[in-house]
Amino acid sequence: MKNLLKIDKKIESFNQEITIDGDKSLSIRWALLASQAKGKSRAYKLLKSEDVINTLNCLKKLGVKVNFYNSYCEIYGKGLNSYSYKKGLSLNAGNSGTLGRLLLGLLIHSKEKIKLVGDNSLSKRDFSRVTVPLKRFGAKFSSVNQGKLPLFVSSTGTSRPIYYLENKGSAQCKSSVMFAALNTTGETVIKAKKSRDHTELLFKHLKIPISIKKTKKFDIIKINGGKNFSTINYTIPGDISSSAFFIVLTALSKNSKILIKNINVNPSRVGVIKILKKMGIKILIKNIKNYKNEKIADIYVESANNLKAINCPANLNSSAIDEFLIIFLVAAKANGISYFKNLSELNQKESPRLRWGSKILNMMGVKTILTNHSLKIYGNPKLEIKKEIIIKEYLKDHRVFMMSTIAALTCGGQWKIYDKDSINTSFPSFLKIIKEIVRKSS
Repeated sequence: MKNLLKIDKKIESFNQEITIDGDKSLSIRWALLASQAKGKSRAYKLLKSEDVINTLNCLKKLGVKVNFYNSYCEIYGKGLNSYSYKKGLSLNAGNSGTLGRLLLGLLIHSKEKIKLVGDNSLSKRDFSRVTVPLKRFGAKFSSVNQGKLPLFVSSTGTSRPIYYLENKGSAQCKSSVMFAALNTTGETVIKAKKSRDHTELLFKHLKIPISIKKTKKFDIIKINGGKNFSTINYTIPGDISSSAFFIVLTALSKNSKILIKNINVNPSRVGVIKILKKMGIKILIKNIKNYKNEKIADIYVESANNLKAINCPANLNSSAIDEFLIIFLVAAKANGISYFKNLSELNQKESPRLRWGSKILNMMGVKTILTNHSLKIYGNPKLEIKKEIIIKEYLKDHRVFMMSTIAALTCGGQWKIYDKDSINTSFPSFLKIIKEIVRKSS
């Protein structure tokens, strides 16, 4: 079967240097903002994944000129609220919650009704978390699926800035409202629980009128909307979420080292590094530099000999929300009982990841205690798998696939992992990099 990955041998030791595909969060945000700028924007090293391709295809359908070459992408924006399209338009967000939710923020002034659809996984996810605040701007939504996709969006003909409390720690919800505020005259105020801040940093770089006051648990964001902005030329750094799988591959392999070059180490995204360090993994951040308000660096990792269990601080959840599956794998080989709490947001991802994390560890012979928002993992430093494990029917969640691949390479056993094309949504070169590391290992 072409779409099946079989692994029946653990990886040998390695000492290598790699580069990672471009950051998905920044790739999608750059494209959406470039479509609203005035003039030609260019991005180098834009992630060539299905999620980003779907973003560009949606923009083309909205009348935006897009050229995607081998080494860079150009987008020709015509300013705020400049999309042009025919009646009966349907946009497909594919598997991307980031695209679907952020794009809605840019469509709230649509004179014609626009239909937004997604794949089977995205159609199971809650969109009312963004449609509820977007309605307050003056948008109109309709859905036959209880706030899920497919849904229709259009303008009521009136618009107004809002005050919005975002208390889930969701960067997608916050950014959707920020994009709506960008297109709405007047001052919108957002009180947002801490989450990744790529949108805020891009707004600042583009000199969009924004102010941010930081408190211990929330950021107070004020946006003065309706102001056109200039083009944005950008070189997309490597994705830390993708890097996390190679950090753990190295940590769980014997006598191994890796250097991962030019990674986005935005402070709102490095929760995974903080957690893994607490668990005893040696991670060094080298050659830090600032790039258009983002921090870029190289990440160096060595094998870990004595992994420690963790009572994971909940204040790190939002900055590691996309990496918990691979963190759970580390906990499975740690000495002691690890506890992760307040993670109901994980079940709002491509698959119910909290449940899938527990399920995969159980299949590996690791004891867990699962609730709707927490997971307790009974680690076993001597964990060695001898049986066959089959991973399938996981809604093609790319991170489930990648976690399973790393588990197979570091814990042994005979693995059959279906739907390997799931990685195309976020990290198309994942298996190519894995194969190259395996080839050079000894």
